[in-house]
Amino acid sequence: MAEVVDGEFTAFVHERGETLLRIAYALAGSQHGAEDLLQNALAKAYARWPRIRGDAEPYVKRILYHDQVSRWRRRSHRAEVSVAVLPERAAERDLGQDSDLRLLLRDALRQLPPRQRAVLILRYLEDLSVEETAAALGCRPGTVASQTSRALAKLRELVPALDELTTFQEVPR
Repeated sequence: MAEVVDGEFTAFVHERGETLLRIAYALAGSQHGAEDLLQNALAKAYARWPRIRGDAEPYVKRILYHDQVSRWRRRSHRAEVSVAVLPERAAERDLGQDSDLRLLLRDALRQLPPRQRAVLILRYLEDLSVEETAAALGCRPGTVASQTSRALAKLRELVPALDELTTFQEVPR
């Protein structure tokens, strides 16, 4: 029996591990943090594998989201470092450089509050509906809509180049 569980779990990790790591990276904001987050989630999933084997991916994703929110909450008591002058942005940025925009977007995502960041990841990276996102985060759909709207507005403020390249669809309240 143990070999069957091990084999099924190993196959799941090989098949879905890259996707799960990408989600963990989006949540954690760093490779090291993502690897730790995913490792912890997979350890929890392995312990419950006989019960979740048919629907493991949503279960592991839910663990990732909840564990990362817990990390954010534990860190919320740490003081943020304020600076008097914001770093200068290049006046003439080559918007064709996708990597520059990705770095700006990554930095902007890190500045969002935890709930807004989680909502954007679930809605736009995971392509979940408002209702599915609300269920994953344990909140109401209206909360998802308002957090999405605020997060997108903040991203537009932090990364003006996004408006030039693409338009986000506002979620109706």
